[in-house]
Amino acid sequence: MSNYSITPLHPETAAAHLFHVRQVAPLVHCITNDVVQEITANVLLAVGASPAMVVAPEEASHFAALASALSINIGTPRQETLQAMHLAVKSAVKNHVPWVLDPVAAGVIAWRDQMINGLIALNPTAIRANASEIKALAGFGQGGKGVDSTDSSESAIDAALALARKTGAIVCVTGETDYITDGKEILSVSGGSRKTTMVVGTGCSLSAMVAAFLAQTEHPLQAAASACALAKLAAHQAASVASGPGSFKVAYIDALNLIQAKDFY
Repeated sequence: MSNYSITPLHPETAAAHLFHVRQVAPLVHCITNDVVQEITANVLLAVGASPAMVVAPEEASHFAALASALSINIGTPRQETLQAMHLAVKSAVKNHVPWVLDPVAAGVIAWRDQMINGLIALNPTAIRANASEIKALAGFGQGGKGVDSTDSSESAIDAALALARKTGAIVCVTGETDYITDGKEILSVSGGSRKTTMVVGTGCSLSAMVAAFLAQTEHPLQAAASACALAKLAAHQAASVASGPGSFKVAYIDALNLIQAKDFY
């Protein structure tokens, strides 16, 4: 175990970054998996961002250059989608547009890992994933159970530090507690609800939220952590009123929209 210190994200920081997102209303270009497009778009709208699901290779590069941020999710890869991802990412990097990679099921299938590593080579601004995915990417583990983590987020802190230092990306390990690091500083966010694991797309849409929070910010580490804090708080509030997964999904999106700065304290 490495020697490191972990700093809980200050509520004032999370509140300030949420205010920034709602003022900027960033346009987030999403190339995500087939299962989660709707919840991703609704989550972005709820937090005050503008989602755009532009997936055709013919326009991906042009649109990424116009966007405030780009979110790439490898969940259901196909050759045409992968082509669009690479074109969009290269355009984002060229035009200084922050981009986030969600390496779904990293460590499970060699072909998928090859695709993920090819995207990592294009310098993501941030990588948002569960503990098993982060450990696999850093060479600390073999991946989880399909898209689900079999490791605790705390067990992936060393891997997150190593991956951040290797790639230069901010690494967000999400789980019971979220850990966000740039390879030097580590921020933590606690709270949330286990009910998020019963709704498809809560993690994937969080990656898009991270992208939205990274738009036009001078403090990317704190911005990424603030997106995680908002998701945790919204999940906690939703769980208190939801009777099951279906009502939780609706309540979660509502909470993302209704949360105010004072709610972080």
